[in-house]
Amino acid sequence: MGIGIRDAYGIALAELCRNEKIVVLDADLGKATKTLNFRDVAPNRFFDMGISEQDMIGTAAGFAVEGKIPFASTFAIFAAGRAFEQIRNAVCYPKLNVKIAATHAGITVGADGGSHQAIEDIALMRSIPNMVVLCPSDDIETKSMVREVANYNGPVYMRLSRMPVPTIHESDFKFEIGKGEIVTEGETIAIITTGIMVEKALRASEKLKEVGIDAAVVNLSTIKPLDETLILDLARRTGRIVTVEEHSVIGGLGSAVAEFLSQELPTKMKLIGIKDRFGQSGSPDDLLNHYGLTVEHIVDECISLLKEL
Repeated sequence: MGIGIRDAYGIALAELCRNEKIVVLDADLGKATKTLNFRDVAPNRFFDMGISEQDMIGTAAGFAVEGKIPFASTFAIFAAGRAFEQIRNAVCYPKLNVKIAATHAGITVGADGGSHQAIEDIALMRSIPNMVVLCPSDDIETKSMVREVANYNGPVYMRLSRMPVPTIHESDFKFEIGKGEIVTEGETIAIITTGIMVEKALRASEKLKEVGIDAAVVNLSTIKPLDETLILDLARRTGRIVTVEEHSVIGGLGSAVAEFLSQELPTKMKLIGIKDRFGQSGSPDDLLNHYGLTVEHIVDECISLLKEL
């Protein structure tokens, strides 16, 4: 088991402290978002804005205007939800160089319950012009992603989970904005997934092989901009695509893939995610099972899709 994705974010952020342009802002959640790692090594460039997410984003925009590279962190429900207007108008409209690292995304926040479980944040952020939307799958990818984001000029939303996940990448893996990753090759069906669901999709692929189904697994850690070339190639090769995400099926990864393919190459698809419902309190594993975000459900949906004419 690897470390948590939010933990990897904190480690990577601290490693960037030698870049004097980088400043870090938090909304009174530094211990949970792991931004205190940066505070410990660069206290003069760390700003706790208090429980004031909108002010945090506005301040981050001001830093960007002055040539700094601000990373602003809070829980995803507060970043994407409470500060939506400031992100839209103060960051993305003028295309400022602000990085929003939103932790505790999805239902695996667990016992905090539906009020704190952001399952709409991808939909909200990908709807805004100029915004890049990213969702790493493990600690290795997260660290590489943070370094890449620091070098990218423009608004970025990074969706970071709370729970520890297995490491699936080698230590020398390099993330690239806009590029999907074929983790496992396959010709019968393609499973396109993101975030903590990548590891589950890999295990589903192994089970599908046991029944003679050759499933490709694709880590689409850049949700916007989509790797359209890769998606089109998968659709042409397999003719069947299943998307898997810890997010609402409305407006998320599955929607993005379906919107693209519906215009370029209509393809049979199934979208696995949260079906127009709020989250609820429970352990992460129990919630994943309750909402059908399991290895077994991925296998069943792939088999079901392949049976369709």
